[in-house]
Amino acid sequence: MSNLLWKCLMVSPALLGATLLVPTTAIAGQNNTNHQVVKTEVSQIDNNQEASSSVSVSTSTTSNTTEVTPKPETLAQAQQTEVNVLQQVNSYSEEGKTSQSQVTSVSQFSDVQPTDWAFQALQSLVERYGCIAGYPNGTYRGNRALTRYEFAAGLNACLDRVNELIATATTDLVRKEDLATLQRLQEEFSAELATLRGRVDTLEAKTAELEANQFSTTTKLVGEAIFALTDAFGDTAGGNNNTVFQNRVRLDFQTSFTGRDVLHTRLATGNARRLDLGTPTFNGKTSAEGFQTFNLTGDTSNSNDVVLDWLAYYVPVGPAQLYVAATGGIHSDYAATNNPYFEDYDGGNGALTTFASENPIYRIGGGAGAALNIPFGRGGGILKPSSLTLGYLASEANTPNGGSGIFEGNYAALGQLNFNLGQRFALAATYVHGYHGAGSALFDAGGFQGQNVPVVGTSLANGLSTTNASSSNSYGLSAALRPSDKFSISGFVSYHDINGFGANDNYEAWSYGAGIALPDFGKRGNVLGIFAGAQPYARGRVAGANDIPYSIEGFYKYQVSNNVSITPGVIYLTSPGQNSNNDDAIIGTLRTTFTF
Repeated sequence: MSNLLWKCLMVSPALLGATLLVPTTAIAGQNNTNHQVVKTEVSQIDNNQEASSSVSVSTSTTSNTTEVTPKPETLAQAQQTEVNVLQQVNSYSEEGKTSQSQVTSVSQFSDVQPTDWAFQALQSLVERYGCIAGYPNGTYRGNRALTRYEFAAGLNACLDRVNELIATATTDLVRKEDLATLQRLQEEFSAELATLRGRVDTLEAKTAELEANQFSTTTKLVGEAIFALTDAFGDTAGGNNNTVFQNRVRLDFQTSFTGRDVLHTRLATGNARRLDLGTPTFNGKTSAEGFQTFNLTGDTSNSNDVVLDWLAYYVPVGPAQLYVAATGGIHSDYAATNNPYFEDYDGGNGALTTFASENPIYRIGGGAGAALNIPFGRGGGILKPSSLTLGYLASEANTPNGGSGIFEGNYAALGQLNFNLGQRFALAATYVHGYHGAGSALFDAGGFQGQNVPVVGTSLANGLSTTNASSSNSYGLSAALRPSDKFSISGFVSYHDINGFGANDNYEAWSYGAGIALPDFGKRGNVLGIFAGAQPYARGRVAGANDIPYSIEGFYKYQVSNNVSITPGVIYLTSPGQNSNNDDAIIGTLRTTFTF
């Protein structure tokens, strides 16, 4: 076999050129496969894929496609994104079309020189037979390794060209020796050519079946299912709780109309109820200490009823990014939280608790509204390109009654400056102004579950006046530092000034925390995380309840596969309800997350 090929190479430049020729479509398909990156998510949804070397959180994860990112770029936070399969297919198809542009001179290849040993063979194929195509960027890429299948495909292309020349009565261009050589090659590679034709036929059949049964040409489905085994321990918490097995499921339909925008239509259900730590209520509000992210089910009855819990649209407007939410919007949908590896947009691959996942300032308000991320700065020196984030979310935007609607009901307006200092440090300064009707909770994520229940913090920090409305002015700082790809530090602090419209309704609340994450600990995709800090608390509201409620959380996310992770974790809570007389509580959780 090898002697025959060598003699053929010596006899015919056409054969040598065919050996070097790799059909552009075959190369494009292989290169695209090798460079494919499998994202979470452009959104709050969830992504199971591993964080890339990019530092922005949103998602957001990185491919050859253009993606819409809901957050400003922050260079210190590992990004999680998703691959838009439809867009990839379209881009590959377009590449295949443009790559077939015919060349008429070997000099048109920028990477082929007259001194190359195969120059004459290429020159013959290009200028004599015209059966070779290059890449859109004017390269030939002749140094790639060649498989037998690729050689068979290249040979077949030259045979088609020869047959075309014969059919058009230009046989004087084809030598008899070349035809004999090509005939021997065709016989030698008949098995490979038959296999190649079979693979093409199979691919065409599968493509036809896919087109006939496709769900949508513009929409893909991203899903997440969480199984959680959890229990609370302690003198009080242990007696109030049993070991429970809970679930939450989210199905997100992601639709793109232009390739640069994305519409999220998310359905959610679950039966996860919060654990009872035995802390007293205040102004009708319970404590949300130890509240876990899978407790955010969107189901008011905790009975696996399916609800539409998020409907939002991301679209670029010039250099800015516009976010519009019709329901279920929260500030962390569009504002950078600077908490890598802990923040998973309340999904099942980050921290266990809502407290450790993001600064509580982002839990003030939510619902329907809009936001805009405006980039600025050229990135010279230590200050990299930064951005300004402005957002407005109303909790009762759909209610036409008096005292409700977009502007008269509960709302929260956010302004945030995002700074990237160097390549591994990001800082965000946040201000949120909120209006809260009587009986509202401060950290309610926009009236979560329609009940204005707190999702983080103590009852004293959340319990606004039950008879009068209140306004709040909150200030926060969030920072993230990645000294290396295997080590991440992040933290936050927030101060909240609440002014009630009645007598003795004013108070102040504080919260702070910091965490250390070790990505790829023990295995690629794993994360070991430790986060500690003070749950949102308010002193001076009730006698004897002026202690600081600390929360310490440790978890280890073990990535079983690209679609399955198991996260055991422990949450230790001191002075629940801001009272050291209350028994400390320990929560143990084993969380399994399936993403698809």
